[in-house]
Amino acid sequence: MELMEWCRELPKIELHAHLNGSVRDSTLLELAKVLGEKGVIVFADVAHVIMKNGRSLPECFMLFDLFHILTTDHQTVTRITKEVIEDFAAENVVYLELRTTPKKNEAKGMTKRSYMEAVIDGIKAVDSVDVAFVTSDTSKLMTCSGSIPVNGTGSPIKRKKIYVRLLLSIDRRETTAAAMETVNLAMDLKDFGVVGIDLSGNPVIGEWETFLPALKHAKELGLPITLHCAEVPNKKEIQAMLDIHPQRIGHACFLEDEEWRKAKFLKIPVEICLTSNIRTERLSSLHNHHFADLYKAKHPLSLCTDDSGLFSTTLSNEYYLAASTFGLNKSEIFVLARSAIQYAFVDDEVKEELTKVFDDAEKRLIS
Repeated sequence: MELMEWCRELPKIELHAHLNGSVRDSTLLELAKVLGEKGVIVFADVAHVIMKNGRSLPECFMLFDLFHILTTDHQTVTRITKEVIEDFAAENVVYLELRTTPKKNEAKGMTKRSYMEAVIDGIKAVDSVDVAFVTSDTSKLMTCSGSIPVNGTGSPIKRKKIYVRLLLSIDRRETTAAAMETVNLAMDLKDFGVVGIDLSGNPVIGEWETFLPALKHAKELGLPITLHCAEVPNKKEIQAMLDIHPQRIGHACFLEDEEWRKAKFLKIPVEICLTSNIRTERLSSLHNHHFADLYKAKHPLSLCTDDSGLFSTTLSNEYYLAASTFGLNKSEIFVLARSAIQYAFVDDEVKEELTKVFDDAEKRLIS
């Protein structure tokens, strides 16, 4: 089996995926055309960027603005969520932590809660695969599925199954009060698959002191946190982030030796986004990526997509890149994929189920 095909067959755990950045190009084009017809945007300005594979950084920022306009509509949010889950499941992602910033838009009657309800409606709407979501409380655990397909003999065909959990993101543009609202909403929605808090957004906007009260509040409530950390050089902020002992950090492109020593000592898992780090020009080459050092040091890490639609990648492709760039064989890649189970913000029962999935796959994929 060719390596790329093998990486697709590999069961995978996705821990760093932004909902808005994972939109299908075809959906983006369709929705942008409607906005153009309504006069909200100039369609010709974005059409060529949407259809382009391998976008520049300025082009990525152009699409970020478009995502923001599109996701102020409940129906669109539901549709995007449904499609994103289907796309990850098609790549044999068996556990997906999908992160998103709850949005307010008074003109559209959207509150942070109604935005999240639209996301949850999207999870419920998936009918091409089985979706297990909500909490470990078995009385509330739901598995969503459509009609069960059968083969020619009338026997049920085994469907793909994906576990989905949600992270609520605090945007760096928000006030302390808005960040606290997001944390409290995450607690309210724990019975609907919300398992943690993320801090994200433009890394050069906002002050750490603005978000710290909300992040401390999350920790007091028992909500795990993951931080977009060191996307740009900012020694003071990086040190402050490590000081609160987050359960995970994302990117970590600009840690210096002192911070790496601390991160390694604390064994903070790193969400590695290879394609994203190159496309956003955080690093000049994959060969310079800190993945190699972390992997060699046996530091906890997981491969992730960040924004699969925006950066024209898949989690299968991220594993292929790691294998081909850093010389990992199939057994090493398999162990790397399986290890991500332990860094997921999910209960032991689900981790045991995911372990069984990998045990079964090992018999097929590792000879």
